[in-house]
Amino acid sequence: MHPKQKGVFMNIILVGCEFAGKTTLAAEIVEWSEANLGGSSHFHDHFTIPSTELSPEAAASYKAVHPQVKEMFQRFMISYHASDGFFGNADHNLMGFHIEEAVYAPLYYGYGGPNTQSPLRSPNGQRTEMARHMEAEILELAPKVVLVLMKTTPEVIRARMAANTYPDVATVERQKKSKLFGEPTRGVVKEEDVEHVLARFEEEFEASLIPNKMVLDTTSATVEETLAEFVAGVQPFLSTTDKERLAKPS
Repeated sequence: MHPKQKGVFMNIILVGCEFAGKTTLAAEIVEWSEANLGGSSHFHDHFTIPSTELSPEAAASYKAVHPQVKEMFQRFMISYHASDGFFGNADHNLMGFHIEEAVYAPLYYGYGGPNTQSPLRSPNGQRTEMARHMEAEILELAPKVVLVLMKTTPEVIRARMAANTYPDVATVERQKKSKLFGEPTRGVVKEEDVEHVLARFEEEFEASLIPNKMVLDTTSATVEETLAEFVAGVQPFLSTTDKERLAKPS
């Protein structure tokens, strides 16, 4: 474990296809951990092109740049967020991150696939290789990191795509605790790709070197039920310090 980590709430990486429920659960986790563990951290959610950190004008410019520029920026962003400086904090939570990059880059970003436009740095399959490399580094810094795959059926994903409405104002305000920047990036996944994307997330999840894993299926579960499943599933991965904090009355 990183010498700065003192057993405070673990590090979480939430992954899954867009509209699987990651942003909603992230807000719930932050509220739960603040109420039950005395603190938490927002989820860094700026790895989907274009980054939620960017203004609308900057986002449009970034989407239009050459894939080689995107590849470089994404590689640096992911490496930066897997650094000692971030994982020196016990509450460093991530959304999508390296696994999403391995899934989306070959399909939608123009690199990392058979027709890569960044052949030097990202030939076919390189993003999957990079994901495993990043996990090895992360486990050195935060061995108790938990990887959570959120999934649902293709039909539910398509229904949520069709609705594609941002939550009500109250939900947006709650989500600000888990996201410091703009709305989640939507519209990356194409309707005809949903089955493939869901399968690819499963593949990367299964191949991950991270031993602490759980799967949450949001097909028919309510938000409250999904949070309860997360809380139950995370118990075996809690540190002694976390268990002591949970035992204390809030």
